[in-house]
Amino acid sequence: MTSLALPRQSCAITVLGGPTSVIDVGGLRIITDPTFDEPGPHGYLTKTAGPAVAEESLGPVDLALISHDTHPDNLDDRGRAFAKTAKAILAGPQAAARLGSPAIAVAPWSSHAVARGDGGGELTVLAVPAVHGPEDGERDAEGNVNCEVIGFVLSGDGLPTIYVSGDNASIRTVAEISRRVPRIDVALLHAGAARVPPKFDGRRLSLDGASTAAAAAILGADVVVPAHYDGWEHFSEGLAEVEAAFYDAGLTRLLQAPAHGTWIQLAR
Repeated sequence: MTSLALPRQSCAITVLGGPTSVIDVGGLRIITDPTFDEPGPHGYLTKTAGPAVAEESLGPVDLALISHDTHPDNLDDRGRAFAKTAKAILAGPQAAARLGSPAIAVAPWSSHAVARGDGGGELTVLAVPAVHGPEDGERDAEGNVNCEVIGFVLSGDGLPTIYVSGDNASIRTVAEISRRVPRIDVALLHAGAARVPPKFDGRRLSLDGASTAAAAAILGADVVVPAHYDGWEHFSEGLAEVEAAFYDAGLTRLLQAPAHGTWIQLAR
């Protein structure tokens, strides 16, 4: 883990490890699902590696996007504390209520506008659905599989449209997002085929390599950045399986997966 400062970029993404990514766009620094705890047991999950960049290296963060707050591999203790330092947090209604200020609730298909730091008007953040398990998994009273989870679509004048999937295992949900958001330039997809034996007969809770490639094809994104495939014992696939699936599908040119902490520059 490096403690060197992570300089701001004009328009770029870097994956820090696990689900945690930094998106610099529109003069804003955005963090997704911050996880900064040390490796070790976290309840029924075990963390095997920390992020490539320490939280103190990120500087002030304008916005934290929390796909869900109930699983430590997506929001741990230090990640929660760091998210609270952001100017605003966007999360689902249940998560926002638990997180408290400065969390703002966004239900699927609702949006929130954030003033950009580059003087270009506003960045619109659209909350989109996610299914954290198999389609036929038992659903709670709000219709969630496993727990409340959301994804996000970021857009603004002169900026690429960026989809952040959160822990979604559903290709049907990806197809719905593609229908309702006609153009997605960049897809930040949580892969790893997470499996927890007591849940849903051990079936996957997130995208595997093949479904990550299928999601990329459905979305028509120009750039696909995989995340959330390492750093925890419950991932059943890693980057190698994602790369193999993209090669098999003839989509290798879309995949951007440099070493964690390395910036991926995005076309504007």
